[in-house]
Amino acid sequence: MTTESTMSDHNRLGQLLVILFQGVLYRDGDAALWQPLIDLQGRVRDYCATVGLELILDEAEGYAYLRHRAIAPGEPELPRLIQRRQLSYPVSLILVLLRKKLAEFDAAGGDTRLVIGRDQIAEQVRLFLPETGNEARLLDRMDTHLNKVIELGFLHRLRGQEHQFEVRRILKAFVDAQWLSAFEQRLAQYGAHAVAGEEGA
Repeated sequence: MTTESTMSDHNRLGQLLVILFQGVLYRDGDAALWQPLIDLQGRVRDYCATVGLELILDEAEGYAYLRHRAIAPGEPELPRLIQRRQLSYPVSLILVLLRKKLAEFDAAGGDTRLVIGRDQIAEQVRLFLPETGNEARLLDRMDTHLNKVIELGFLHRLRGQEHQFEVRRILKAFVDAQWLSAFEQRLAQYGAHAVAGEEGA
């Protein structure tokens, strides 16, 4: 390998690490970096391991991200580089409902991109929130919750279509099969939570 090639790989490695520390790297959104990540994933994994992280790379779904790796017995625990986020009840509910929708969409086959509208999401969420006669207020709150889901990286607003969203497939990695197996129980808990008037911001 030439010095020029070594420097090029080093630069790409640095660029990949910066992107991954900032959030999720998507094949469709970061096409120029996707193949370098595939090529250099061993070096990315080695570097991340030194700071207590591991690379999660799903080539089939087209995304990669970092998470804290499990600490072996007797191994010193490093400070957290990726902070956990406490989600409000409505945001958690939206994530579960979107994950169920994604599972149904995948089971039906066909297109790989699930696109859903704000009104569709609001209609599903409404079933688990206290009734309100103020539809405008409900939609305003829904926009706030959806913006949080976008910020978390689980929804992508379609260009030129303010109320249409693509469900990011990385949602499958965070709301996993264990969540889905207990889906009915979780919704029952959410329903009881809402009835008790503890909706949250």
